[in-house]
Amino acid sequence: MAQVEATTERIVAADAETVFDALADYSGTRSKVMPEQFSEYEVREGGDGEGSLVHWKLQATSKRVRDCLLEVSEPTDGELVEKDRNSSMVTTWRVTPAGEGTSRVVVTSVWTGATGIGGFFERTFAPKGLARIYDGLLDRLATEVEK
Repeated sequence: MAQVEATTERIVAADAETVFDALADYSGTRSKVMPEQFSEYEVREGGDGEGSLVHWKLQATSKRVRDCLLEVSEPTDGELVEKDRNSSMVTTWRVTPAGEGTSRVVVTSVWTGATGIGGFFERTFAPKGLARIYDGLLDRLATEVEK
């Protein structure tokens, strides 16, 4: 089974601390910026970064829906890691300064892909599709924090 990876990034016109705090605010900002591919959003524990437990369903395609239960950690400054209890998926958000009053947000998801022909299609198409979904989330995040 091969590892599948999807990455996207964006420069946001807000300082890194503001952007990181918005991403880590699962009970507030984060729920507002989730695009339509996410449903049944629920904070089950915590709600602010480290120690949070968050649930959502991610509709990656018309037929593929992931039921995600995410444990959140903050292993280093500016880094938020969401580990899905229901799969091998791990999503890492990194927020770093990118000049005065701006920051770079990089989001990377990795998971163990399927085998066979299904795995081939997953490795070929899933990274682009997931990157598109995260682009939408980053657009909404930028709109929220650049107010």
